[in-house]
Amino acid sequence: MKDEALMAKERKAFHKALVSKSILTIDENGVASNADGSNKPSREIAAFVAKRLGAKKGAKLPPQSSGSLFEAEVCSFIKATFPKMRHLRPGKWHVMHLGNSNPVKTASFAQYEHIAHLAKVLNADKELVAMLGNDYMVTPDIVIARGTCEDVEINETSRFVDAHVSLCSDLRKSYNPLPLMHASISAKWTMRSDRAQNSRTEALNLIRNRKGHLPHIVVVTGEPLPSRLASLALGTGDLDCVYHFALYELMDAVKQYGADGREDIIDQLESLVNGKRLKDISDLPLDLCC
Repeated sequence: MKDEALMAKERKAFHKALVSKSILTIDENGVASNADGSNKPSREIAAFVAKRLGAKKGAKLPPQSSGSLFEAEVCSFIKATFPKMRHLRPGKWHVMHLGNSNPVKTASFAQYEHIAHLAKVLNADKELVAMLGNDYMVTPDIVIARGTCEDVEINETSRFVDAHVSLCSDLRKSYNPLPLMHASISAKWTMRSDRAQNSRTEALNLIRNRKGHLPHIVVVTGEPLPSRLASLALGTGDLDCVYHFALYELMDAVKQYGADGREDIIDQLESLVNGKRLKDISDLPLDLCC
């Protein structure tokens, strides 16, 4: 459509990429690649969503490959949307897909700079490692960072700062050269019980180990089973929200599955959505503007 909203267009492009790169497939037995093959509700709900999104027949990728590719596509979706809304959230924005080979780590951002020093101290003292462990080290899948500002930018419309005031603001480049972590995004293609808790642990580490303001902490997932989504989405205090890669299609799938006497599964999904604990991925860029 000529007048199609950017978010709708990029959402379609995101789903198309998941299909074209064989992240979302349906095998010869009709099981979608994000389904738990041993769980009937997971199989049926995931198959409905996969067919709606145009998934093709194909073998399921190894978990590590599908997970990494899903992270990359979520990152591409954010890059294509959030930075274009600077009128809602001004700033110099950088969206990065982090990984083991990326030199950018959590300690590369102003709120977590001290972690690098802590790591050096612990590496030199094995007894401290044994006592404290290394749970403070967190590397998010995707990070949105805001660059700091030169004084000339801050004073563009009026003289707000000089050499005598606001000397310790992290936004001021003369004081802090490191970017500010604006958001930490954990991308999980599927969500088995252990993976759900990994995301929660990462969130708590970011909360406890920061110096400065807390970044947005969210999870994006392709998990089709409402009970597994609930295991992560329910509750408050650690995650802002959980975002589903195709929530609208998932809601239709669950309604169809629940029509045969499984109203409980419909109620569970609706409670997550109505309780503002589960949203569609198209909501994420706007929520990041808050």
